[in-house]
Amino acid sequence: MAGIPNVTLNNGITMPQIGFGVFQIPEADTTAAVSTALEAGYRSIDTAAAYGNETGVGSAIKGSGIPRNELFITTKLWNSDQGYEETLQAFDASLARLGLDQLDLYLIHWPTPKHGRYLDTWRAMERLIEEGRVRAIGVSNFLPEHLRAVAGLGGTVPAVNQIEVHPALQQRDAQAVNTELGVVTEAWSPLAQAGVLSERSVTDIATAHDRTPAQVVLRWHVQQGRVVIPKSVTPARIEENLRIFDFELTGDEMAAIDALESDGRTGPHPDHFN
Repeated sequence: MAGIPNVTLNNGITMPQIGFGVFQIPEADTTAAVSTALEAGYRSIDTAAAYGNETGVGSAIKGSGIPRNELFITTKLWNSDQGYEETLQAFDASLARLGLDQLDLYLIHWPTPKHGRYLDTWRAMERLIEEGRVRAIGVSNFLPEHLRAVAGLGGTVPAVNQIEVHPALQQRDAQAVNTELGVVTEAWSPLAQAGVLSERSVTDIATAHDRTPAQVVLRWHVQQGRVVIPKSVTPARIEENLRIFDFELTGDEMAAIDALESDGRTGPHPDHFN
């Protein structure tokens, strides 16, 4: 944990500002990748039921020897499991695959607005909080109208909204509503699947700081207060992505990366992904 700052969620618990994502890592490779990340110093791991690799994550946690209270583990509820009773059952299944007694953060993976079940899902997640089975609950891929609907229930406000954010897709309106409601923005695909790493402004800044383009983009994220979850299966890159807290971008450098906005979405649009 040395050198990795924490962010404080709206219920007072903290989570590391950088975590290790396991999207698209095959189950057979997950334990080794997560073990490498934990050895490198990561203490936050982000998975999901839909990734099919929760068991691999759990094996790495069990074999790490790291005390459970030093780890921050996130998983997500898949769309077909939305609904009150379905959510409770899906949570039990995820927890069993992870081999854990308690989860640190549980997210609704997508709003799936066509089906209109995310509010009932949220009530079930509030029950999990009340029972102490999860320390924080949040959402993923929620647009402002979805987030406001959840907050409008008058109960628990999501602690986190994990959305696609990178220089080519900054979702400034969504981030502004997150901030307004006290919700931490967590960026998935923070490097745009490497799509922004060859941009001239990014490579020039990397040269000026003797850093890699990936380190520059991750630094851009954390200087704006976001949580990031980069993914890699390459040990050198896994370690490299952590080394972003010992340099700082200037205002002009931040603005140059801000200027790369191009509505360059790499994943589905939340309004249409059902």
